[in-house]
Amino acid sequence: MHRAPFFTPTPAWVGDTIPFVHEDVLHVYYLHHQREAPGQGTSWHLVTTTDLVTWEDHGEVLPHGTAAEEDLNCYTGSIVTDEDGLHHLFSTAQNPAFTAPDGRPLQRVAHATSTDLLHWTKHPEHTFSAPEGYDPADFRDPFVHRPDPLGPWEMLLAARHAAGPERRRGTVGRLTSTDLHTWEPAPPLWDPQRFLTQECPEVFRIGQWWYLVYSEFTDAFVTRYRMSRSPEGPWRAPRYDSLDGRSFYAAKSAEWRGRRIVAGWIATREGRRDDGPWQWAGTLSLLEAVPREDGTLDLRLPPEVLAQDTVTVNPGLKPVVLEAATGYASAVGRTELPSRATIRADLALDPDGRAGGLLLRTDAEGEHGYVLRLEPQAGRMVLDRWPRTITGTEQWQISGDVPHLLELERPADLSAPHHRLDLVLEDDLLVAVLDESVALSTRLYDHPTGRLGVFAEDASLTLTALHVTTA
Repeated sequence: MHRAPFFTPTPAWVGDTIPFVHEDVLHVYYLHHQREAPGQGTSWHLVTTTDLVTWEDHGEVLPHGTAAEEDLNCYTGSIVTDEDGLHHLFSTAQNPAFTAPDGRPLQRVAHATSTDLLHWTKHPEHTFSAPEGYDPADFRDPFVHRPDPLGPWEMLLAARHAAGPERRRGTVGRLTSTDLHTWEPAPPLWDPQRFLTQECPEVFRIGQWWYLVYSEFTDAFVTRYRMSRSPEGPWRAPRYDSLDGRSFYAAKSAEWRGRRIVAGWIATREGRRDDGPWQWAGTLSLLEAVPREDGTLDLRLPPEVLAQDTVTVNPGLKPVVLEAATGYASAVGRTELPSRATIRADLALDPDGRAGGLLLRTDAEGEHGYVLRLEPQAGRMVLDRWPRTITGTEQWQISGDVPHLLELERPADLSAPHHRLDLVLEDDLLVAVLDESVALSTRLYDHPTGRLGVFAEDASLTLTALHVTTA
Protein backbone atom coordinates (compact mmCIF):
# COMPACT_ATOMS: atom_id res chain seq x y z
CA MET A 1 0.00 0.00 0.00
CA HIS A 2 1.12 3.53 -0.79
CA ARG A 3 -0.24 6.33 1.38
CA ALA A 4 0.16 9.85 0.03
CA PRO A 5 -1.86 12.58 -1.66
CA PHE A 6 -0.10 11.77 -4.93
CA PHE A 7 1.05 8.65 -6.77
CA THR A 8 4.03 8.21 -9.09
CA PRO A 9 5.15 4.76 -10.29
CA THR A 10 8.85 3.99 -9.97
CA PRO A 11 10.72 4.53 -12.22
CA ALA A 12 8.04 5.58 -14.73
CA TRP A 13 5.34 8.28 -14.82
CA VAL A 14 1.57 8.57 -14.88
CA GLY A 15 0.10 9.49 -18.25
CA ASP A 16 -3.58 9.94 -19.09
CA THR A 17 -5.91 8.57 -16.43
CA ILE A 18 -9.07 6.50 -16.81
CA PRO A 19 -10.99 6.55 -13.51
CA PHE A 20 -13.72 3.95 -12.96
CA VAL A 21 -15.73 2.99 -9.88
CA HIS A 22 -16.83 -0.55 -9.09
CA GLU A 23 -18.23 -1.77 -5.77
CA ASP A 24 -17.29 1.48 -4.04
CA VAL A 25 -13.63 1.20 -5.08
CA LEU A 26 -12.09 3.95 -7.19
CA HIS A 27 -9.98 2.37 -9.92
CA VAL A 28 -7.57 4.73 -11.65
CA TYR A 29 -6.14 3.14 -14.77
CA TYR A 30 -3.33 5.14 -16.34
CA LEU A 31 -0.93 5.11 -19.26
CA HIS A 32 2.39 3.83 -17.93
CA HIS A 33 4.92 6.22 -19.43
CA GLN A 34 8.51 4.97 -19.61
CA ARG A 35 10.25 8.20 -20.41
CA GLU A 36 13.71 6.68 -20.22
CA ALA A 37 12.77 3.85 -22.60
CA PRO A 38 11.04 5.47 -25.57
CA GLY A 39 9.55 3.22 -28.21
CA GLN A 40 9.10 0.28 -25.84
CA GLY A 41 5.31 0.51 -25.92
CA THR A 42 2.66 1.91 -23.59
CA SER A 43 0.46 -0.29 -21.41
CA TRP A 44 -2.31 0.39 -18.92
CA HIS A 45 -1.47 0.13 -15.22
CA LEU A 46 -3.89 0.35 -12.29
CA VAL A 47 -4.04 1.78 -8.79
CA THR A 48 -7.10 1.54 -6.55
CA THR A 49 -8.27 3.35 -3.44
CA THR A 50 -11.18 3.24 -1.01
CA ASP A 51 -10.30 6.48 0.82
CA LEU A 52 -8.61 8.73 -1.81
CA VAL A 53 -5.27 8.68 0.01
CA THR A 54 -4.28 5.01 0.32
CA TRP A 55 -3.30 3.46 -3.01
CA GLU A 56 -2.90 -0.18 -3.94
CA ASP A 57 -0.66 -0.60 -6.97
CA HIS A 58 -1.77 -3.48 -9.21
CA GLY A 59 0.88 -2.85 -11.85
CA GLU A 60 0.25 -3.69 -15.49
CA VAL A 61 -3.27 -4.86 -16.32
CA LEU A 62 -3.55 -4.22 -20.07
CA PRO A 63 -0.26 -5.19 -21.73
CA HIS A 64 0.72 -3.42 -24.91
CA GLY A 65 1.24 -5.36 -28.13
CA THR A 66 4.48 -6.30 -29.83
CA ALA A 67 6.30 -4.21 -32.42
CA ALA A 68 4.42 -6.19 -35.07
CA GLU A 69 0.96 -5.48 -33.62
CA GLU A 70 -1.26 -2.45 -33.96
CA ASP A 71 -1.49 -1.85 -30.20
CA LEU A 72 2.20 -1.39 -29.46
CA ASN A 73 0.86 1.68 -27.67
CA CYS A 74 -2.38 1.24 -25.74
CA TYR A 75 -3.43 4.83 -25.34
CA THR A 76 -6.38 6.51 -23.60
CA GLY A 77 -9.89 5.09 -23.49
CA SER A 78 -12.66 4.16 -21.07
CA ILE A 79 -14.40 1.29 -19.26
CA VAL A 80 -18.10 0.39 -18.97
CA THR A 81 -20.06 -2.56 -17.60
CA ASP A 82 -22.87 -4.19 -19.58
CA GLU A 83 -26.18 -5.61 -18.29
CA ASP A 84 -24.58 -9.01 -17.67
CA GLY A 85 -21.78 -7.60 -15.51
CA LEU A 86 -19.05 -7.98 -18.12
CA HIS A 87 -16.57 -5.10 -18.19
CA HIS A 88 -15.62 -3.59 -21.55
CA LEU A 89 -12.40 -1.61 -22.09
CA PHE A 90 -11.96 0.62 -25.11
CA SER A 91 -8.51 2.04 -25.86
CA THR A 92 -6.56 3.74 -28.62
CA ALA A 93 -4.32 1.37 -30.57
CA GLN A 94 -1.29 2.99 -32.17
CA ASN A 95 1.95 1.75 -33.67
CA PRO A 96 4.28 4.02 -35.71
CA ALA A 97 4.78 1.11 -38.12
CA PHE A 98 1.13 1.26 -39.16
CA THR A 99 0.60 4.51 -41.04
CA ALA A 100 -2.01 6.55 -42.87
CA PRO A 101 -1.45 7.39 -46.57
CA ASP A 102 0.45 10.54 -45.59
CA GLY A 103 2.86 8.57 -43.37
CA ARG A 104 1.47 9.53 -39.96
CA PRO A 105 0.73 6.70 -37.48
CA LEU A 106 -2.81 5.38 -37.58
CA GLN A 107 -4.99 5.69 -34.49
CA ARG A 108 -7.60 2.95 -34.11
CA VAL A 109 -10.12 1.91 -31.44
CA ALA A 110 -9.45 -1.42 -29.68
CA HIS A 111 -11.70 -3.52 -27.43
CA ALA A 112 -11.06 -5.85 -24.48
CA THR A 113 -13.27 -7.51 -21.85
CA SER A 114 -12.84 -8.65 -18.26
CA THR A 115 -14.77 -10.19 -15.40
CA ASP A 116 -12.55 -8.82 -12.62
CA LEU A 117 -11.14 -5.49 -13.94
CA LEU A 118 -7.60 -6.89 -13.55
CA HIS A 119 -7.26 -9.44 -16.35
CA TRP A 120 -8.34 -8.37 -19.81
CA THR A 121 -8.99 -10.40 -22.95
CA LYS A 122 -8.26 -8.46 -26.12
CA HIS A 123 -10.58 -8.73 -29.13
CA PRO A 124 -8.48 -7.66 -32.13
CA GLU A 125 -11.32 -8.65 -34.44
CA HIS A 126 -13.25 -5.65 -33.06
CA THR A 127 -10.52 -3.07 -33.75
CA PHE A 128 -11.64 -0.39 -36.20
CA SER A 129 -10.39 2.78 -37.86
CA ALA A 130 -11.92 6.21 -38.33
CA PRO A 131 -14.97 6.28 -40.62
CA GLU A 132 -14.97 8.32 -43.80
CA GLY A 133 -14.72 12.06 -43.23
CA TYR A 134 -12.39 11.80 -40.23
CA ASP A 135 -8.60 12.03 -40.13
CA PRO A 136 -7.36 8.44 -39.60
CA ALA A 137 -4.29 9.67 -37.70
CA ASP A 138 -6.36 11.68 -35.19
CA PHE A 139 -9.03 9.28 -33.93
CA ARG A 140 -8.45 8.46 -30.30
CA ASP A 141 -9.48 8.51 -26.62
CA PRO A 142 -12.78 6.58 -26.94
CA PHE A 143 -15.21 7.40 -24.13
CA VAL A 144 -18.20 5.08 -23.96
CA HIS A 145 -21.35 5.84 -22.01
CA ARG A 146 -25.10 5.36 -22.17
CA PRO A 147 -26.92 8.71 -21.76
CA ASP A 148 -30.30 6.95 -21.93
CA PRO A 149 -30.46 3.61 -20.07
CA LEU A 150 -32.92 2.37 -22.69
CA GLY A 151 -31.01 3.74 -25.65
CA PRO A 152 -27.84 2.78 -27.50
CA TRP A 153 -24.31 3.10 -26.22
CA GLU A 154 -22.40 6.14 -27.43
CA MET A 155 -18.68 6.41 -28.07
CA LEU A 156 -17.14 9.89 -28.04
CA LEU A 157 -13.72 10.43 -29.59
CA ALA A 158 -11.03 13.05 -29.92
CA ALA A 159 -11.30 13.34 -33.69
CA ARG A 160 -10.52 15.69 -36.56
CA HIS A 161 -12.30 16.30 -39.80
CA ALA A 162 -10.33 15.10 -42.81
CA ALA A 163 -10.59 18.53 -44.46
CA GLY A 164 -10.84 22.14 -43.36
CA PRO A 165 -8.66 24.79 -41.70
CA GLU A 166 -5.70 22.97 -40.16
CA ARG A 167 -6.06 24.41 -36.65
CA ARG A 168 -9.86 24.23 -36.47
CA ARG A 169 -10.76 20.68 -37.52
CA GLY A 170 -11.09 19.31 -33.99
CA THR A 171 -14.44 17.73 -33.15
CA VAL A 172 -15.94 15.45 -30.53
CA GLY A 173 -16.77 12.57 -32.83
CA ARG A 174 -19.55 10.16 -32.01
CA LEU A 175 -20.47 6.54 -32.81
CA THR A 176 -23.36 4.41 -31.52
CA SER A 177 -23.76 0.71 -30.72
CA THR A 178 -26.34 -1.68 -29.33
CA ASP A 179 -23.92 -4.50 -28.49
CA LEU A 180 -20.57 -2.79 -27.69
CA HIS A 181 -19.02 -4.74 -30.58
CA THR A 182 -20.14 -2.98 -33.74
CA TRP A 183 -20.26 0.79 -34.07
CA GLU A 184 -22.08 3.11 -36.48
CA PRO A 185 -21.16 6.74 -37.26
CA ALA A 186 -23.40 9.46 -35.79
CA PRO A 187 -23.24 13.27 -35.99
CA PRO A 188 -20.48 14.81 -33.84
CA LEU A 189 -21.52 15.64 -30.29
CA TRP A 190 -19.77 19.02 -30.40
CA ASP A 191 -18.20 20.63 -33.44
CA PRO A 192 -17.05 24.16 -32.45
CA GLN A 193 -14.59 24.57 -35.35
CA ARG A 194 -12.04 26.32 -33.13
CA PHE A 195 -9.66 23.67 -31.73
CA LEU A 196 -6.87 21.52 -33.10
CA THR A 197 -8.31 18.62 -31.12
CA GLN A 198 -10.39 18.13 -28.00
CA GLU A 199 -8.55 15.31 -26.26
CA CYS A 200 -9.89 12.87 -23.68
CA PRO A 201 -13.56 13.85 -23.97
CA GLU A 202 -16.06 12.65 -21.40
CA VAL A 203 -19.70 13.39 -20.57
CA PHE A 204 -21.38 13.00 -17.18
CA ARG A 205 -24.44 14.23 -15.35
CA ILE A 206 -24.86 15.91 -11.97
CA GLY A 207 -28.44 16.74 -11.08
CA GLN A 208 -30.15 18.50 -13.99
CA TRP A 209 -26.90 19.44 -15.73
CA TRP A 210 -24.79 17.53 -18.24
CA TYR A 211 -21.07 18.28 -18.51
CA LEU A 212 -18.69 17.80 -21.42
CA VAL A 213 -15.05 17.77 -20.29
CA TYR A 214 -12.14 17.84 -22.74
CA SER A 215 -8.46 18.76 -22.89
CA GLU A 216 -7.33 21.23 -25.54
CA PHE A 217 -3.88 22.18 -26.74
CA THR A 218 -4.65 24.76 -29.40
CA ASP A 219 -4.25 28.15 -27.75
CA ALA A 220 -3.69 26.63 -24.34
CA PHE A 221 -2.80 23.27 -22.80
CA VAL A 222 -5.63 22.91 -20.31
CA THR A 223 -8.65 20.81 -19.34
CA ARG A 224 -12.00 22.61 -19.83
CA TYR A 225 -15.70 21.91 -19.54
CA ARG A 226 -19.00 22.87 -21.14
CA MET A 227 -22.55 22.62 -19.76
CA SER A 228 -25.98 21.70 -21.09
CA ARG A 229 -29.41 20.63 -19.88
CA SER A 230 -29.27 17.78 -22.39
CA PRO A 231 -26.66 15.14 -23.29
CA GLU A 232 -27.11 16.35 -26.88
CA GLY A 233 -26.17 19.95 -26.09
CA PRO A 234 -26.08 22.76 -26.98
CA TRP A 235 -22.91 23.10 -24.93
CA ARG A 236 -22.30 26.51 -23.38
CA ALA A 237 -19.12 27.81 -21.79
CA PRO A 238 -19.28 28.98 -18.17
CA ARG A 239 -17.41 32.16 -17.27
CA TYR A 240 -14.59 30.13 -15.71
CA ASP A 241 -14.37 27.04 -17.91
CA SER A 242 -11.05 25.42 -16.88
CA LEU A 243 -10.61 22.79 -14.18
CA ASP A 244 -7.04 23.73 -13.30
CA GLY A 245 -3.99 25.32 -14.89
CA ARG A 246 -1.37 24.18 -17.41
CA SER A 247 0.16 21.44 -15.32
CA PHE A 248 -2.96 19.37 -14.48
CA TYR A 249 -3.85 17.75 -17.78
CA ALA A 250 -6.00 15.08 -19.46
CA ALA A 251 -8.28 15.03 -16.43
CA LYS A 252 -11.23 12.64 -16.37
CA SER A 253 -13.67 11.82 -13.61
CA ALA A 254 -15.87 9.19 -11.99
CA GLU A 255 -18.74 9.23 -9.50
CA TRP A 256 -17.55 7.86 -6.17
CA ARG A 257 -19.94 7.69 -3.22
CA GLY A 258 -22.14 10.33 -4.79
CA ARG A 259 -19.22 12.67 -5.43
CA ARG A 260 -17.47 13.58 -8.68
CA ILE A 261 -13.75 12.76 -8.29
CA VAL A 262 -11.41 14.13 -10.95
CA ALA A 263 -8.12 12.38 -11.73
CA GLY A 264 -5.32 13.90 -13.77
CA TRP A 265 -1.56 14.14 -13.90
CA ILE A 266 0.67 16.97 -12.72
CA ALA A 267 3.28 17.43 -15.42
CA THR A 268 7.02 17.42 -14.83
CA ARG A 269 9.42 19.96 -16.33
CA GLU A 270 12.57 19.22 -18.27
CA GLY A 271 15.76 19.40 -16.26
CA ARG A 272 13.79 19.56 -12.99
CA ARG A 273 13.83 23.35 -13.08
CA ASP A 274 11.07 25.94 -12.94
CA ASP A 275 11.83 27.37 -16.37
CA GLY A 276 12.18 23.97 -18.05
CA PRO A 277 9.78 22.99 -20.84
CA TRP A 278 6.73 21.06 -19.71
CA GLN A 279 6.89 17.29 -20.25
CA TRP A 280 4.15 14.79 -21.03
CA ALA A 281 3.06 12.71 -18.00
CA GLY A 282 3.89 13.12 -14.34
CA THR A 283 2.19 12.37 -11.02
CA LEU A 284 -1.39 11.28 -10.30
CA SER A 285 -3.42 13.85 -8.38
CA LEU A 286 -7.09 14.09 -7.41
CA LEU A 287 -9.52 16.99 -7.23
CA GLU A 288 -13.23 17.02 -6.49
CA ALA A 289 -15.80 18.80 -8.66
CA VAL A 290 -18.67 20.32 -6.70
CA PRO A 291 -21.60 21.98 -8.51
CA ARG A 292 -22.89 25.40 -7.51
CA GLU A 293 -26.55 26.39 -7.59
CA ASP A 294 -26.17 27.63 -11.19
CA GLY A 295 -24.54 24.35 -12.26
CA THR A 296 -21.01 25.70 -12.67
CA LEU A 297 -18.28 23.64 -11.06
CA ASP A 298 -16.02 24.40 -8.13
CA LEU A 299 -12.79 22.39 -7.98
CA ARG A 300 -11.46 21.63 -4.52
CA LEU A 301 -9.08 19.28 -2.77
CA PRO A 302 -11.01 16.28 -1.41
CA PRO A 303 -11.42 16.63 2.36
CA GLU A 304 -9.71 13.26 2.80
CA VAL A 305 -6.54 14.66 1.24
CA LEU A 306 -6.59 17.72 3.47
CA ALA A 307 -7.15 15.61 6.59
CA GLN A 308 -4.47 12.98 6.03
CA ASP A 309 -1.64 14.93 7.70
CA THR A 310 -2.15 14.86 11.47
CA VAL A 311 1.02 16.28 13.03
CA THR A 312 0.70 19.99 13.77
CA VAL A 313 3.60 22.17 12.63
CA ASN A 314 4.48 25.59 14.07
CA PRO A 315 5.84 27.68 11.18
CA GLY A 316 6.58 30.57 13.52
CA LEU A 317 4.00 32.77 11.83
CA LYS A 318 1.10 34.21 13.82
CA PRO A 319 -2.03 36.04 12.70
CA VAL A 320 -0.93 39.46 11.53
CA VAL A 321 -2.26 42.65 9.95
CA LEU A 322 -0.32 44.13 7.03
CA GLU A 323 -1.05 47.69 5.91
CA ALA A 324 0.58 48.61 2.63
CA ALA A 325 -1.77 51.01 0.87
CA THR A 326 1.02 52.45 -1.30
CA GLY A 327 3.86 49.99 -0.86
CA TYR A 328 4.80 46.51 0.25
CA ALA A 329 4.70 44.70 3.58
CA SER A 330 5.36 41.11 4.60
CA ALA A 331 5.72 38.80 7.57
CA VAL A 332 7.79 35.60 7.43
CA GLY A 333 7.80 32.62 9.78
CA ARG A 334 10.82 31.71 11.87
CA THR A 335 11.13 28.04 10.85
CA GLU A 336 11.31 26.12 7.59
CA LEU A 337 8.34 24.22 6.29
CA PRO A 338 8.69 20.43 6.13
CA SER A 339 9.05 18.99 2.65
CA ARG A 340 5.53 17.63 3.02
CA ALA A 341 2.89 19.93 4.49
CA THR A 342 -0.80 20.71 4.38
CA ILE A 343 -1.60 24.39 4.89
CA ARG A 344 -4.84 26.21 5.53
CA ALA A 345 -4.70 30.01 5.62
CA ASP A 346 -7.67 32.34 6.17
CA LEU A 347 -7.08 35.80 4.77
CA ALA A 348 -8.86 39.14 4.65
CA LEU A 349 -7.75 41.03 1.55
CA ASP A 350 -8.85 44.50 0.46
CA PRO A 351 -11.01 43.91 -2.68
CA ASP A 352 -9.74 47.22 -4.07
CA GLY A 353 -6.08 46.41 -3.38
CA ARG A 354 -3.50 45.33 -5.89
CA ALA A 355 -2.26 42.03 -4.42
CA GLY A 356 -1.72 39.92 -1.33
CA GLY A 357 -1.20 36.28 -0.45
CA LEU A 358 1.33 33.70 0.69
CA LEU A 359 5.10 33.40 0.43
CA LEU A 360 6.13 29.76 0.01
CA ARG A 361 9.54 28.25 0.66
CA THR A 362 10.93 31.72 1.02
CA ASP A 363 14.02 33.00 2.81
CA ALA A 364 14.04 34.96 6.07
CA GLU A 365 13.59 38.27 4.21
CA GLY A 366 10.75 36.97 2.07
CA GLU A 367 12.81 37.74 -1.02
CA HIS A 368 13.78 34.41 -2.62
CA GLY A 369 11.08 31.78 -3.08
CA TYR A 370 7.56 31.36 -4.43
CA VAL A 371 4.64 33.77 -4.24
CA LEU A 372 1.01 32.68 -4.35
CA ARG A 373 -0.49 36.02 -5.27
CA LEU A 374 -4.15 37.02 -5.21
CA GLU A 375 -4.85 39.99 -7.46
CA PRO A 376 -8.35 41.44 -6.91
CA GLN A 377 -8.10 44.10 -9.61
CA ALA A 378 -6.99 41.56 -12.22
CA GLY A 379 -9.35 38.86 -10.94
CA ARG A 380 -6.77 36.08 -10.76
CA MET A 381 -4.54 33.89 -8.60
CA VAL A 382 -0.92 33.65 -9.77
CA LEU A 383 2.06 31.53 -8.82
CA ASP A 384 5.18 33.67 -9.11
CA ARG A 385 8.81 33.21 -8.04
CA TRP A 386 11.90 35.20 -7.35
CA PRO A 387 14.48 35.35 -8.70
CA ARG A 388 13.10 34.67 -12.17
CA THR A 389 15.94 32.83 -13.85
CA ILE A 390 16.55 31.47 -17.30
CA THR A 391 18.80 28.42 -17.39
CA GLY A 392 21.11 27.75 -20.31
CA THR A 393 24.85 27.63 -20.77
CA GLU A 394 24.88 30.41 -18.22
CA GLN A 395 22.52 31.48 -15.46
CA TRP A 396 21.61 35.05 -14.82
CA GLN A 397 18.97 36.87 -12.91
CA ILE A 398 16.34 38.78 -14.85
CA SER A 399 14.51 41.74 -13.42
CA GLY A 400 11.14 43.00 -14.58
CA ASP A 401 11.37 41.93 -18.20
CA VAL A 402 10.44 38.30 -17.42
CA PRO A 403 6.87 37.94 -16.08
CA HIS A 404 5.46 35.43 -13.65
CA LEU A 405 4.97 31.89 -14.90
CA LEU A 406 2.36 32.72 -17.51
CA GLU A 407 0.71 29.30 -17.58
CA LEU A 408 0.36 29.27 -13.79
CA GLU A 409 -2.41 31.77 -13.33
CA ARG A 410 -6.08 31.10 -12.63
CA PRO A 411 -9.07 33.42 -13.06
CA ALA A 412 -10.84 34.02 -9.77
CA ASP A 413 -13.54 36.20 -8.26
CA LEU A 414 -11.79 38.17 -5.50
CA SER A 415 -14.54 40.74 -4.94
CA ALA A 416 -15.28 39.43 -1.43
CA PRO A 417 -12.91 40.44 1.40
CA HIS A 418 -12.42 37.02 3.01
CA HIS A 419 -10.66 34.05 1.43
CA ARG A 420 -9.43 30.59 2.29
CA LEU A 421 -6.33 28.98 0.80
CA ASP A 422 -5.80 25.21 1.04
CA LEU A 423 -2.39 23.92 0.00
CA VAL A 424 -0.81 20.49 -0.21
CA LEU A 425 2.97 20.43 -0.63
CA GLU A 426 5.01 17.30 -1.14
CA ASP A 427 8.61 17.65 -2.31
CA ASP A 428 8.32 19.22 -5.79
CA LEU A 429 4.50 19.05 -5.96
CA LEU A 430 2.00 21.76 -5.06
CA VAL A 431 -1.78 21.89 -5.24
CA ALA A 432 -3.30 25.18 -4.12
CA VAL A 433 -7.05 25.81 -3.95
CA LEU A 434 -8.69 29.18 -3.39
CA ASP A 435 -12.05 29.31 -1.59
CA GLU A 436 -12.67 25.61 -2.29
CA SER A 437 -13.33 26.52 -5.91
CA VAL A 438 -10.20 27.50 -7.90
CA ALA A 439 -7.39 24.95 -8.21
CA LEU A 440 -3.79 25.49 -9.25
CA SER A 441 -1.45 22.49 -9.46
CA THR A 442 2.22 22.60 -10.40
CA ARG A 443 5.83 21.65 -9.71
CA LEU A 444 8.25 23.55 -7.47
CA TYR A 445 11.85 22.76 -8.33
CA ASP A 446 14.14 25.73 -7.81
CA HIS A 447 13.34 26.31 -4.14
CA PRO A 448 13.04 22.93 -2.39
CA THR A 449 13.10 24.41 1.12
CA GLY A 450 12.12 27.61 2.87
CA ARG A 451 9.69 29.34 5.17
CA LEU A 452 6.05 30.40 5.04
CA GLY A 453 5.01 34.03 4.95
CA VAL A 454 2.30 36.51 3.95
CA PHE A 455 2.52 39.76 2.04
CA ALA A 456 0.49 42.74 0.86
CA GLU A 457 1.18 45.00 -2.12
CA ASP A 458 -0.74 48.26 -2.47
CA ALA A 459 -3.33 46.64 -0.23
CA SER A 460 -4.23 45.71 3.31
CA LEU A 461 -4.16 42.04 4.29
CA THR A 462 -4.94 40.21 7.51
CA LEU A 463 -3.88 36.66 8.21
CA THR A 464 -6.79 35.69 10.46
CA ALA A 465 -5.99 31.98 10.94
CA LEU A 466 -3.27 29.52 9.95
CA HIS A 467 -3.06 25.77 10.37
CA VAL A 468 -0.08 23.70 9.15
CA THR A 469 0.26 19.92 9.45
CA THR A 470 2.55 17.16 8.20
CA ALA A 471 2.54 13.38 8.12
